Amino acid sequence: MEADTVPSRVAVLGATGAVGQTVARILHEQGSELVLLARDAERLAPLASELGAGHHVLTGAAPDAIRDALTAASGDQPLTGVAHCIGSILLKPARRTTVEEWSDVLETNLSSAFGVTMAAPDLMKQGGSVVFCSSVAASLGLANHEAIAAAKAGLIGLARAASASNARRKLRFHCVAPALVDSQMTEPMLARAGMREAAAKQNPLGRIGTPADVARAIVFLLDPANDWIAGQVLGVDGGFGVMRGVG
Repeated sequence: MEADTVPSRVAVLGATGAVGQTVARILHEQGSELVLLARDAERLAPLASELGAGHHVLTGAAPDAIRDALTAASGDQPLTGVAHCIGSILLKPARRTTVEEWSDVLETNLSSAFGVTMAAPDLMKQGGSVVFCSSVAASLGLANHEAIAAAKAGLIGLARAASASNARRKLRFHCVAPALVDSQMTEPMLARAGMREAAAKQNPLGRIGTPADVARAIVFLLDPANDWIAGQVLGVDGGFGVMRGVG
């Protein structure tokens, strides 16, 4: 991918997470101007300084909070891309999930993306691409994933509806749908005895995903050279979502 084909001005939400930080670094290397947003102020400021990026601390994930933060961070210059890398994980059956946990999963994963969708038409008047991070769990029934699967499936519906609503504005919405990725968020789960090996064995390609696997897919969907792709879900899952067994 040539440097002059990447989006010229991109906002990365969840920029201090494993995937968000990797997206930001790739785009920086390719010459994009960046606006970074995250909750962790202590990690956000040094990252923004390193990448010469604007930054804004997120104080909440409710739609209006995300909309207002993205608007404030963007300033007077239009955005040409938004990478929504905010997310969480909750592995519990519905009968053991509290109402508070359910609400938090929805707000973190889905409501925050709705806030981006609210803001995007005004901040991306020249068009561009918005990418959400869904999950293989959105389309593949996995035990103990009820809350997170519902939220991630909502992202797919949101992306497709928003793409339809904004197609004439040249504004496109997509999702990446990863399987298990090695990151700060999954570290406690992967630290359990035998879990890392079992997860790798379960994947058709024999390994767990990396933040770079997901980040490269996000950058591909952000690239204006790929502007005839809209409302799509790109599986970044080692084939886990579509096949089983080893040949």
